[in-house]
Parts: sequence; structure tokens; C-alpha cells
Amino acid sequence: MDKYRLIFNEEVNKYIQLYAHIKHLIEINQIEDEEKLPSIRELADFLHLNKVTVINAYKKLQMEGYANQKIGSGTYAKKKDAIRGFKKSYSATFKRLNSGKLNDMIDFTGETTSADFFPVADLKAVLNDVLDRDGAEALIYQDALGYERLRERINEKFWGNSLDYDDILIVSGAQQGIDIVSKALINVNDNIIVEKPTYSGALSVFKSRKANIFEVPIENDGVDLDALKAILKKNKIKCFYFMSYFQNPSTVSYSDYKKQELLKLAEEHDFFIIEDDYLSELIYDSDIKYSSMKSFDRYDRVVYIKSFSKIFLPGIRIGYLICPKEYKDSVQNSKVNTDISTSSLMQRALEMYMERDYWIEHIKLLNIKYKERYEFMKKEIEVKLSGKIDFSPPGGGLHFYLRLSEKISLTTIELFYKLRERGVLITPGVMFYKHSNQGERYFKVGFSQTDCDKIEKGIDIIADILIEAER
Repeated sequence: MDKYRLIFNEEVNKYIQLYAHIKHLIEINQIEDEEKLPSIRELADFLHLNKVTVINAYKKLQMEGYANQKIGSGTYAKKKDAIRGFKKSYSATFKRLNSGKLNDMIDFTGETTSADFFPVADLKAVLNDVLDRDGAEALIYQDALGYERLRERINEKFWGNSLDYDDILIVSGAQQGIDIVSKALINVNDNIIVEKPTYSGALSVFKSRKANIFEVPIENDGVDLDALKAILKKNKIKCFYFMSYFQNPSTVSYSDYKKQELLKLAEEHDFFIIEDDYLSELIYDSDIKYSSMKSFDRYDRVVYIKSFSKIFLPGIRIGYLICPKEYKDSVQNSKVNTDISTSSLMQRALEMYMERDYWIEHIKLLNIKYKERYEFMKKEIEVKLSGKIDFSPPGGGLHFYLRLSEKISLTTIELFYKLRERGVLITPGVMFYKHSNQGERYFKVGFSQTDCDKIEKGIDIIADILIEAER
């Protein structure tokens, strides 16, 4: 009963305080799933409360999905909904962070490059030159497929003019690209496969399409092919979604062997592959060589999605996709139905930015700066979290994916709340799985928004909490 002890603030309704306290205990696993809560009389006596106060607190817990009343038995905690409640809490924290209200926090959740490295001078010069060259035309709606010269420039700079530029579709970032492709390819009850774990934004899109989602575990060079083949043997699959480099969150990069095997399976079993080319510009380990799955795609099975927002110009929502000719029209129609056009001015600016090769120098700078942070954080983790976590250094990207050792009594949801109280934000693994009860031993720490001083301080705080949990 001692965990229910609570010091009340006389200025706040007591049933609200009791509700919030029990909710927090459920979220941090101090109250387990299906654990019976104290009876109304018992809790009222323990806290010296009116029974109506406890009744109202229990009713609110039930309304919010944190408890379930069983007639004649009592009230029981609902842990599954507690994880859903955590996700709402995480989302609210993230929104406050993005609005600038948590600037004093050490942010290990960031997924885009830091504004500190934003090429303001180059972009300002390009924008001025675009407006001088094109005038008001730069501000009008563009072709729904995207600014023609930008599509030509992408074909030239990234694909060696090996494509028909009409096969390139400009989109407002990778997330919109996934959404557009899903609307074009996936219908209700279609079967799709994702990595386990996988990017939460993609999971949300596939769930919104009411698809049947199969998960395949990731090995150190890509998905488990045997597990994938077992699913393909029993089910008709529409598509497979994956990240080819520094996968979010696992940090795994695919071997060329597995890329080629996946393409063979796609042709053999008649499904399509959605390749989310995530952070492949940031390679720090010389043993890792870049080759997209799309570059091996002799069967025309790959939908390739690339965002410029993550790397070149954070905050400017521009990306592109290339899709198989079979779905070209439906994907383009899906884009038109989603929005009229991606920003004309920004497309023209990006085209000039590429034409002048500013992007090459910018990527070189990012690789230098982020390799420094990567090596520093890697060493901090290896030294200060040794024996408390397990991880595999990814050799690139912007984050590490850590697993708590078995001797640590916390879940990463509990760790999240404890760290937040001390000014540090992480991303627990539950955000990356189809089922909410998975991933509680994993968490992601990124270094895109933190310099080395903040990395050192943040890892020190994590180490303090894990040492206490180990005791």
C-alpha cells in the first residue's frame, strides 16, 4: 500500500491528484498490468479521504483507459492502455520541445540535422538569385509532379541520368512519400511486411490504411530472410517496407547480398519493396559502401523514397520518390489528391543549390561534425554504460539503439520518466513496434541536437539512474 501514499495539494481537487498518481504508477510499472487496485474503502482509509474521492478517481482511470472494473471483484489496472498513455505523454513532450518550450533539455530524440549547421548564407544567396531570375513565377503553383528542372537535376546528380525524369515525383518529405505510396498501393486488408522494429511514422500510415501488418526481425545485415520466407510461403504479400541504411531505430544497414535476395523474393512472390533511403549520406565507417536497393532493381519492384529535409535543408519539406511503372499513374494521382503542389520557391532554390554543388560541401561538413559527435557518444556509452546496456555501433547515421541489460530493473518507459525529471529526453523502444508490449528493454539516443558537452552530461545522468536501478 505504501506506493499509494500521496501528499495532497489543497489547491487542486484531490480526486484529480489521486487519479494522476495512480496513472503514473501504472505508466512506470509500479502497478502491473491486471494488478488489482485497493478497494475503495481500503484506499480511502489509508489516505484519509472521503470514499467519493476514490470513486471519482477510479472512474476517471476507467474513462482514460487505465483501469477496468470487474463486477463483484474490484478495479484492475490496464497496462496495455498505460503504454498508449505513455505514447500520448511522449508526443506531448515532443510537441513542447518543438515549440521551443523545453530548450533547456538535453535532447537525445532528434532525428534531423542541427540548425547549427544550416547553410543559411548559401540558401539566402540562392533564394535571392531565384527570385531575381524567375520573379513572381517562383511563387506560383508548380506542376503537381514537381519543378521540371529539379527533377532533371536529381536525375543528373544522384542517378547519372539513368532515369526518365518523369519517373521522379517531388513530395513534401519522406513521410508524405510513404503516405502517397500507401494510398496508391495498399488497400484494406492487404498484407504488408515491415522490419521489427521499424519507423513509427510508417507504422501509423500502414495502420491507417487498415492493412494486415507482419513483422520480420532484423539481423545485423538486414531482415531475417528465413523468417521472411516463412511469411511469404503462407501469405500473399503486397509490399515490404524497409530502411536501407542506419535503420530507424535499430541502426542496421543492409548488405548488398540481402538487397539482392529481397529483390529475387519480390519477383518470385510478386510483391513490391518500399525503400526509405534514410541518412545514407552520413557514413563514418569506411567499410560501409553505399548502394541503394533501387540501383539493383532489374525487376522494377522498388519504390524509392528520399527526403532532403533530414540532411540538406532541415525544416524545408522536400523529398522525392521513384516508383515502378506499373504504379506510376496511381502514385502520381495519389500525390495530386494529397496536395496540389510542393513549394515552388523551395523547389527552385533546391535545384539551384544542387546545380551549384553547394550540397556536396554541406554533406562534407555534416560528415565531419557528426562523426566527431558519433565517436564521442560511442566512447561515452562504452565507458560509462558498460555492463548496463548492449549495443552495436552503426558506423553512421545520427543515433544509437541501446538495450538494457537484464540486471537493470527498469523498463525504458520508467527510464524515460526518470530522465525527463532530470532534463534528458530519450525515445523508448515501444514507439517502434506494432504491439505496444514490445520494445520495453530498448531505447534510442541521438546526437543530432546535442554537442559533446551535452552528450557527456546526458550520458552521465543516464549512468547515474542505471547504477541506482542496478543496486
